[in-house]
Parts: sequence; C-alpha cells; structure tokens
Amino acid sequence: MSVLIVTGTGTGVGKTVATAALAACAGGSVAVVKPAQTGVGRCAPGDLAEVTRLSGVTEMHEFARYPDPLSPHHAARVSGLAELEFADAARRIADLDALHDQVLVEGAGGLLVPFTSGDRWTVADLAGSLHVPVVVVTAAGLGTLNHTALTVGRLAEDGVELAGLVIGSWPDAPDLAARCNVADLAAMGPLAGVLPEHMAGMRDFRTRARAALTPRFGGRFDAVSFGNAVTP
Repeated sequence: MSVLIVTGTGTGVGKTVATAALAACAGGSVAVVKPAQTGVGRCAPGDLAEVTRLSGVTEMHEFARYPDPLSPHHAARVSGLAELEFADAARRIADLDALHDQVLVEGAGGLLVPFTSGDRWTVADLAGSLHVPVVVVTAAGLGTLNHTALTVGRLAEDGVELAGLVIGSWPDAPDLAARCNVADLAAMGPLAGVLPEHMAGMRDFRTRARAALTPRFGGRFDAVSFGNAVTP
C-alpha cells in the first residue's frame, strides 16, 4: 500500500504542519485523510483546510467531526454523534489507496488515543491492520526523549514499521536541551525531517518543506549533517 500514517508523541507537536510538508513533497496523486477531527465546529475550517493552504493538495477526506476539543471517543460521546468505527475507517483508507499514489493519514493526538469507547481502536491498530508505516512527529526540547521512546517502543511491540521521526518545530535559537536531544532521537529511529519553528506562517512553505524532509519523503534534508552541526 502507498499509505503513510502521521502520528505524534502528543498533542501540539506539529502533526498538521508535518502532514502538509509530506503532502507538499509527495509525488503523483496525493490524498490526505483525517479520520476524526475534534475541537472544530461543523462549518469551521479544520486541520485538512490547513494542510490544503500550506501544501496546495486539495484531495482531502475527513471521516468524522466532533465540536469538543477532546479525544475522539470522548468527543463523540459528549456530542451524541456516532463514533467512527474501525472497519469503516480502514475500508475507506484502502479504497483511497487504490486511487492515489500516496495517502497520508493524520491521527488525533498521540499514537494510542482511542477513537471509540468500545474496542478503543487507535492509529497503531490502523497501521497494524493495513500493514503501513508510521511517521512520528515529536518535540525538540526537554521531555521529548521519554515521550518519543514510549511511542517508538510501542510501534516496535506491535510490529509496525517506523518510517521516521520528524521534529515538528525546531526553534530559531535552540537551547542546549534541544541540541543534545537530536542525537538521542536519531538513535531511536531514522530522522526523517526537522521543520523550522513557525513554518506554517512562511510564504515559501513548499520550498521549506523540501529543505526540511529527507530524500525518502521527497526532500533534500541531510540528517547526518544537521546532527553534526547542532550537537554540542
């Protein structure tokens, strides 16, 4: 399959910007999926609108939306709206895979956030069922090593391929902790990209995306050179 799941070590690490960067650099026909959008009203622009704004990709698919800023299973319960069933999500992603060269799936929150209250399925389950790799978006600073190790470890336990780690927001002036963390993150899995801070506000987003992602993902970022340059 040509499906790539984008998850994070938690909320607010830069999954949407990373998804947009991956979409901007992908070749051929690209579709982007958000299985469940939370915290956004019915007619308001969600994460996929931001991906389109940044990347220029317009083939967007949102399977469920809940207005409350909660995990999908709680957001569905509080709103009284139907939960997104695992089989339905997996089938719709597989159908899109048959039509496109690349399908990017942006999760909600971190790897193990439940989408339903019953079977409590997660994007880890989705990746395992579809046999597709996962990109993990992580933070740069203090605390990221534990969060990233737990996420990467769970993927390994589940037999899911880690396609790479993406630092979702690299500071303009990184502190010592961020600079020290790069080598440790790279030891946990391939460093697939480092996105500059405030990238979503940059006018040359697609050019920046190519500079921030490795050749595997359509960019020209050199992870080894970056690590050598920033590591104290």
